[in-house]
Amino acid sequence: MNKILNIVPVPVPDEALAAFAAQIPDDVVHPGVENVFVSARAGGSTLDSAYETTLADAFVLDAGCRAQEEGYAAVCVNSMSDSALAALRSRLDIPVVAPSQASMLVAALLGKRFSVITMWPEWHDLYHKAAREHGLTSKLASVRDIGVPPNTAELLAGKEDFVFGALEEQARAAIDEDGADVIILGSTTMHQSHAYLSEHLEVPVLNPGVIAFQLCQMLVLGDLSHSKKAYPSPAFVQDDLLSAVPAGLPG
Repeated sequence: MNKILNIVPVPVPDEALAAFAAQIPDDVVHPGVENVFVSARAGGSTLDSAYETTLADAFVLDAGCRAQEEGYAAVCVNSMSDSALAALRSRLDIPVVAPSQASMLVAALLGKRFSVITMWPEWHDLYHKAAREHGLTSKLASVRDIGVPPNTAELLAGKEDFVFGALEEQARAAIDEDGADVIILGSTTMHQSHAYLSEHLEVPVLNPGVIAFQLCQMLVLGDLSHSKKAYPSPAFVQDDLLSAVPAGLPG
């Protein structure tokens, strides 16, 4: 059995972690693959700033740096922040995949220009940064949001009636006004809206957590991983550097 470690980059309670895990449908998981979801044991809450994304980088690295020694076949970061993606690729030989890079590359495969539809303005920089880093700025038609702060504990539960319609409105504007022919959901916390938007829009809608997992699984089954020429291993490993930091939810 090939185990894939999925890391949520902020500390969340067990019920929220189960909601994150539920975004990966059973029918996309290969019979020879087992999914394991964990969250960072400390750090930020909503990744609303460079301060919080830096904390997420540190604690996602902490959560995943021993994955290879623990018998995992791959690591999948479950956030459009792509937290610690390059650092984990440097530390590990097994595949490491994250949603922004994965979904943007798939979007570029499926269409000519894509838009990211997200919850609030505080996340816009995440997508522009990812597009710059992966040479996809010219493919990014727009980033639009609905002005609603995210909730990493409840995700979209209880807000479906308003949020789904608001997301559809912004996606429609991205298609009609910005020239997008593929839509990417801006967060793995938004996965509950994917079925609704896919049904109501005429272009592909990418659910980033699922896309990242499927690409990660493909690499595992194809016996492929990132180039160590591109992501060289550190000369000195310090995996226990953050071990003294206590685990706990923010706040």
